[in-house]
Amino acid sequence: MNIIAMIPARLEATRFPKKLLQDLGGISVILRTYQSTFNTGLFDAVYVVTDSELIFNEIVSNGGKAIMSKGNHVSGSDRIAEAIMTIDADIIVNVQGDEPFTNKESLQDLLAVFSTDIDSEIDIASLMFQITDIDEIKNPNNVKVVTSIDDFALYFSRSPIPFSRDENIGIYHKHIGIYAFRKEVLLKCTQLPMCDLERTEKLEQLRFLANNINIKMVKTTHQPIGIDTPEDLEKAREILNN
Repeated sequence: MNIIAMIPARLEATRFPKKLLQDLGGISVILRTYQSTFNTGLFDAVYVVTDSELIFNEIVSNGGKAIMSKGNHVSGSDRIAEAIMTIDADIIVNVQGDEPFTNKESLQDLLAVFSTDIDSEIDIASLMFQITDIDEIKNPNNVKVVTSIDDFALYFSRSPIPFSRDENIGIYHKHIGIYAFRKEVLLKCTQLPMCDLERTEKLEQLRFLANNINIKMVKTTHQPIGIDTPEDLEKAREILNN
């Protein structure tokens, strides 16, 4: 299989504008994300896909591969779909540009499910991480997922799911927003109209489920570090220095 990684990178962000160009250990957040993804050795190619000439130049001037996206896109998946139209690939992995500490083992586990998917039942694969802290479970910024017994996603929500009727807490999994798509599925997904569930929860993966696209969830023990705020950046700098 020809496997490529695509890193969608938008310059402006509501909570932390230009966060991808912030310094993290002597290089920018987006360049560190690119390099850590490339250094896993798991991909035939790695690209940053961006609407920003600043980000494009940051990657290319440091020897990386970048693609300028042409349109305004609602999601990273839409941005990637535009870029891969003419690229030869079987599996496309959407790596978040604001998660600079790429974990190789998690990505290996994510890609491994396609190797054993003889009947091509898996359209998309993604990661989930068990959480137990009640504040994390209730936090709407942490997207939760419930699955079937064979770990296909049933629903994603910002609410705590499943709802626990008893005092004993249930088992909760946080969705980690790294996706591995079959190319034809990604192109199909981005042509589908937004559904009511997606519009309500602001979660694009609900569009996929509403259209009977199978999402295989892969358990990981590694919780990625995302940079959404200046405080997150300071934590990332501390981790890098330790």
